[in-house]
Amino acid sequence: MAKSLKRRKASKPEPASSKRKRVGGPKRKREGGPAPHGEGGRHAIPAPGAPKAIGPYSPGLRAGNLLFLSGQIPIDPATGALVAGDIAVQTEQVMRNIRALLEAAGAGFEHVVRTTVFLADMNEFAAMNECYGKFVTDPPPARSTVQVARLPRDARVEIDVIAVLRP
Repeated sequence: MAKSLKRRKASKPEPASSKRKRVGGPKRKREGGPAPHGEGGRHAIPAPGAPKAIGPYSPGLRAGNLLFLSGQIPIDPATGALVAGDIAVQTEQVMRNIRALLEAAGAGFEHVVRTTVFLADMNEFAAMNECYGKFVTDPPPARSTVQVARLPRDARVEIDVIAVLRP
């Protein structure tokens, strides 16, 4: 046993240059569009009724039978402007944006299994929760709610979603 321990200690880690290299050349995009859902591919969900992304991310992305919706803030999809108003008005717009993305993926709130709510002020939880409750279905999805220092465009609320779709 002592011999095998000595051998292990004596072996040196491989230099970075000798690590395995990618076989088959540089990584390329799949030709012919995204992989079909059943093949584990992923693709963005186009949703004309939802706001455009305000950065390098997909508002909605399907991967297999999972749908991931990036955090939605209260942007009016017609104008691209942040909806002015209190937390109830802003939450209503966020939930409409989420509904547009879900519908574009052939889903609804009944498919949502997890949400995360980001609030600029936890004192607005009750008003947000009342509006949120008008959209979700029974049983409601698992959810975390956290207060954050600041949200994009100084929104009062942002909500992201994970949904399970039919295969």
